[in-house]
Amino acid sequence: MKFFVDTAEIDQIAELNDLGMVDGVTTNPSLIKKSGRDILGVTKEICALVSGPVSAEVTATQADDMIAEGRKLGQIADNIAVKVPLTWDGLKACKTLRDEGLMVNVTLCFSANQALLAAKAGASFISPFIGRLDDINLDGMSLIEDIRIIYDNYGFETEILAASIRTVNHVLDSARIGADVITAPPNVIKSLASHPLTEKGLAAFLADIEQTGQKIL
Repeated sequence: MKFFVDTAEIDQIAELNDLGMVDGVTTNPSLIKKSGRDILGVTKEICALVSGPVSAEVTATQADDMIAEGRKLGQIADNIAVKVPLTWDGLKACKTLRDEGLMVNVTLCFSANQALLAAKAGASFISPFIGRLDDINLDGMSLIEDIRIIYDNYGFETEILAASIRTVNHVLDSARIGADVITAPPNVIKSLASHPLTEKGLAAFLADIEQTGQKIL
């Protein structure tokens, strides 16, 4: 499973990228606002830092305007994935931009039927939002499972990009079901390394070696 990091903070991306934990990056208008950076400038910097897909989202809502914005974003770098919303206009933009050879990430997906439409429109990635479904007492992971079954049934090449990841269990469940990609904030990715028994065991080892008075260096 590929790991995308969901942020526009360059330092956080660089830290994870140096460890080989970044297969791509996703951004959105909210993350751009949080970074305080210019959307074109920070996107260009991210694209230069990582080799994998970098999702940059359009801000228009009409198909023709989305297409124009997508073309401009696509000029930033070869690894841009233009991010469009899962609306009828977004699907129109997806089809046109894909026909022109650009990667497209269709975002804000909340149903398997929406995911089916995105695949038919040629989306490179579909982004189902797990956490936001959980927020309204629906099972976000069931959506990932439904999309996996449908895509496998018909051989769709659109990659399932599990988004709105809130917890380490979201990552685990996405991997079990077979999501192609997860995108998560840096703190969630780092949390995957944490376990109380690891910390307890390390403390015991350090205490024991300290009692021997030995040092390696």
